Amino acid sequence: MATYILWDIDGTLIYNNSTAGTLYVDAIRDVTGASPTVRVGDPHGMTEGQLLGEILAVNGHDRELLPTVLLRLDELSREQHERGETRERAIGVPEALASITANGWANALLTGNGPNRARYKIVAAGIDPDIFDWNHSFFGHESPTRHALTALVGTAIGDAKVVIIGDTPKDGEAADSAGIPFIAVATGVFTMGELRETSAIVVVDNLEVGLSDVLTAIKRA
Repeated sequence: MATYILWDIDGTLIYNNSTAGTLYVDAIRDVTGASPTVRVGDPHGMTEGQLLGEILAVNGHDRELLPTVLLRLDELSREQHERGETRERAIGVPEALASITANGWANALLTGNGPNRARYKIVAAGIDPDIFDWNHSFFGHESPTRHALTALVGTAIGDAKVVIIGDTPKDGEAADSAGIPFIAVATGVFTMGELRETSAIVVVDNLEVGLSDVLTAIKRA
């Protein structure tokens, strides 16, 4: 039976930074003519479709502008990529990805980003995009919630074994809603203590010190 490891990107494969927030503001400003002034409370774990829709709504704009905002975000992301943006990959990521492959499992993505932004971020962090199975990856730019995103997994992957690796409680809640085992890494904004309050089958500080525990958990899942 095939095994797919679905990786989150921000906070899991690469460290969070402020770039995304800046691009969101720019995309909304370019579409609406006004920069958003009201913030959304806790954006961590939201899909881009969900977050941008919320930003539009709380700033008095029609949510139906979302497809146009997403298109502009994609354009801004490409321009940023072409300028040579760099990102910092999280500790232990290259070794973890290689170990997944060595075990005969498939690396894939389950991210709130769109496919183009996901690829730009991975390349900017010096990660080979070809290590991922893009045909069995899931992108949240048009998804209203992460729960809706994980609901697609069973239909698309069928009876294959699936494990989600992420860095937020929302990743865990979404995995739970689809009946998918969840592994948590504390390389985002949440602590190991906070992540232990989720249903994660294992919680590790990072993918360097915790790689053995992660691989063992996948085998037992």
